[in-house]
Amino acid sequence: MFLTISTFGSPERPATDLGFLLHKHPGKAQSFATSHGLAHVFYPEATEQRCTAALLLEVDPIGLVRRGRGKGRGGSPDFALAQYVNDRPYAASSLLAVALSAVFRSAMKGRCDQRPELAANPLPLRITVPALPAKAGQDSGPQLVRRLFEPLGWQVEAEPIPLDDSFPEWGDSRYVRLELFGTLRLADALSQLYILLPVLDDAKHYWVSPDEVDKLLRVGGGWLGEHPELALITRRYLARRWSLTRSAMEQLELARLAEADDREVEEIDNAVPEETPDENSDGAPDQTPTETETETGTETETETGTDAAEPRPTPLAVHRREAIMDVLRAAGATRVVDLGCGEGSLVAALLKEPRVTEILGVDVSSRALAIAARRLHLDRMSERQAQRVRLVQGALTYTDARLTGYDAAVLSEVIEHVDPPRLPALEYAVFGAARPGTVVVTTPNAEYNVRWESLPAGHVRHADHRFEWDRTQFRIWAGEVADRYGYTVGFAPVGPDDPEVGPPTQLATFVRTTVQEAAAR
Repeated sequence: MFLTISTFGSPERPATDLGFLLHKHPGKAQSFATSHGLAHVFYPEATEQRCTAALLLEVDPIGLVRRGRGKGRGGSPDFALAQYVNDRPYAASSLLAVALSAVFRSAMKGRCDQRPELAANPLPLRITVPALPAKAGQDSGPQLVRRLFEPLGWQVEAEPIPLDDSFPEWGDSRYVRLELFGTLRLADALSQLYILLPVLDDAKHYWVSPDEVDKLLRVGGGWLGEHPELALITRRYLARRWSLTRSAMEQLELARLAEADDREVEEIDNAVPEETPDENSDGAPDQTPTETETETGTETETETGTDAAEPRPTPLAVHRREAIMDVLRAAGATRVVDLGCGEGSLVAALLKEPRVTEILGVDVSSRALAIAARRLHLDRMSERQAQRVRLVQGALTYTDARLTGYDAAVLSEVIEHVDPPRLPALEYAVFGAARPGTVVVTTPNAEYNVRWESLPAGHVRHADHRFEWDRTQFRIWAGEVADRYGYTVGFAPVGPDDPEVGPPTQLATFVRTTVQEAAAR
């Protein structure tokens, strides 16, 4: 199997600069040992006007059987002869992709120490793959090839290869002859081939482990996240392993959200710690009244240090959840979206309400969503129960069509985790674009912080809190939002209502004006 990479030049920019980029001298033929054969690099032509580098991989069929799964195409045929007589030595596959990475490793990373400006500039390229398997499902092979390469800026020529030229009535094989034309950085072109060759083949010659997720994200980082066939590429590259595919998709979405917010991924995916406490514990140290929160509103607290015989106070998180459920019941909500669902405590409570027919949990943190899925036992739910609930990843500061059409939305302990300059974006996304009939918002009451003996004066309750409002500040904000987007708003305390500083949590219920008018009629 082989492929060629050609570029075109002039006396001012000779095409033989390709040799600097590939770190392979055009005047020499070189060979490299790989785990499944011998890779040869040579230049069929090398002039100022045109330079072509060829990579030829001689596959050892016996070595392939001995070292890998080795049963035909990535392990599918079970009959013995297919282990040795198959298309692996001839058709481009993951074997060629691995050889490409090994032989042109520096070029794929965009490194050219002798001529660094070359690596940074796009080149006119022509890439030829004489025999490329294209397992296309419902589409034809050429259609699939175009769907994968054209969004990346390539002009694609994919010609089906007939089963036998002597018998045209037999039709075409599943192989195509591929030619790509485009002006790209060589590093980008090589990374695209490295990922898309095994995707088109829909097989790999080695076991796909979790390390492949990191490899996919690293190599495809510059283009994969925006590709319209992202799901297909990810699924096939990871050999249709569902758990790995889901992990890769979540990490790509997290990277996209972080880039859009001009923040680091670690700043976005901080909703829960790496090691979370058991769901039956309060997550707080002994002997101190502490409040432990996540970005998305899963909050627990304990007040200990009293006589062990005294009944334990109801946690604030329970008070909050009950208050939210009371508002939702009063509103008659049957379709509810939990914006910032965290580890899924409110989603679990909603699942216990027969009246609620559809629940959507949204969170920016893939880690929190994974914990929520585990605690809700989504994988073991009955089909009827599973149809009621979905968990999706998303940022609340962006409009999202998935959030529209719900009776009620909940923002429980969420707004204080948003940078104040980003609050208007959240307000528009929820109240202006999604526009549920009822919106429930809870947030800490900063005045109550003096009652936390373990909280130093002037500190907020959680390191990720961008602010904490007193009751007046919260009412002013809520009133302005209600006026701006056509809602009325009412307020209620959550937890013990201290006569001096108020409750630990404050709750606002927004009702869309049209909903109120309809109820009145």
